Amino acid sequence: MDFSLTEEQRAWQMKARKFADEEIRPISLKREQIEDPKLTWDWEIIKKGSKLGFRTLAVPKEWGGHGADFVSQGLVMAELSRADCAIGKAFSQNWKWSHLISSVCSDDQKKRFLTKFLEDDTFVMGKGITEPNAGGDNRLPPPDFPKSGFRLHAERKGDEWILNGEKCFIANGGVGKLFFLDARTDPNVGIKSGTTMFMVPADTPGFRFGKQFNKSGWRFYMNAELIFENARVPDANRVGEVNGGVKKGTDDTTGGDLFGDLELAAHALGVCDNACDMAMKHVKTAMKGGKTLTNQQWVQLKLNRMFMLTEALRSFVMRIAWEHDAKVHSQNPGLAMNFSCDTIQDVTRLGVELMGGANGRMSAAADKLARDAVIWTHLGGDSVLRMRYARRIIAAHK
Repeated sequence: MDFSLTEEQRAWQMKARKFADEEIRPISLKREQIEDPKLTWDWEIIKKGSKLGFRTLAVPKEWGGHGADFVSQGLVMAELSRADCAIGKAFSQNWKWSHLISSVCSDDQKKRFLTKFLEDDTFVMGKGITEPNAGGDNRLPPPDFPKSGFRLHAERKGDEWILNGEKCFIANGGVGKLFFLDARTDPNVGIKSGTTMFMVPADTPGFRFGKQFNKSGWRFYMNAELIFENARVPDANRVGEVNGGVKKGTDDTTGGDLFGDLELAAHALGVCDNACDMAMKHVKTAMKGGKTLTNQQWVQLKLNRMFMLTEALRSFVMRIAWEHDAKVHSQNPGLAMNFSCDTIQDVTRLGVELMGGANGRMSAAADKLARDAVIWTHLGGDSVLRMRYARRIIAAHK
């Protein structure tokens, strides 16, 4: 296998690294230490990144985007997250839904929404899946309980759909301008058979943002409630067939869970790179027992584990990105997501220990990485659910 990068892939990597070092890193700690979760977001960094193509990176060239391949996307995610994974995720969240629009939406929908997305540097997107009483069972609904899963209800009235219900912990909630929503259109069957997907702009009558969630990590990244009270959505905004929504969202290899797993693993890689960099710089100058920490065996062992796990994750991420580009179907994305969850927590914990946390002293930067890492424990469901999901993928491709 050829591991070398093309000129274009290398160019995107270097552009992301420069932007991360010069624009993201200087504001990272300051933004995440703001107490009010509504105020951690910074439109200026989004606008700056948009002008460089980081918001629209995944839009196909024929629709006016950059059409970057998945290897380039993986490289950019890792570089942005090396400075701040919450800010990096604020950009890549848009790629997921750019892929979905490109792969399953009608030409009319692409023209209406991609045009606005490309023209407006403050146009960010999200998807409403999780609800107060429905989380992991949306991704892996119990086969023996057909009414499990989300309850947002959509009823057709002429050329419109009337939506009632609530979503919570939704990415880019409070700041997004367009949301994909899975809603029940047949409440008498399971969500695999009774769900329809809709594209709902933030200015839709009857749709409003609710509570902005306060999180221990990923504080820049907005998560909020989406509340629907007789929200009126035109049928022209329906994605795919009636009662075909979940299949449209999750079976697609780019817009659904498979890209999401690559995305989160790539961001974890960036955090691990950052933790390794910080720990190495610290131990080269810190002294204990009359010699620098780099000359002490216990430090060398911890550093070795940090770098070993990080490089293993890098190989996993790049392989999955290559598989996406080559259209190779495998169980690797889900497995990599699980591996990234364990790896990011091990690496950031070791970083805290090396930078003084184990002795009661605190490094704000190392502490931030550890708090961000905790978020991985419940992304896309817990690790047990993700392994069960990967098992289904394995069985489907035997």
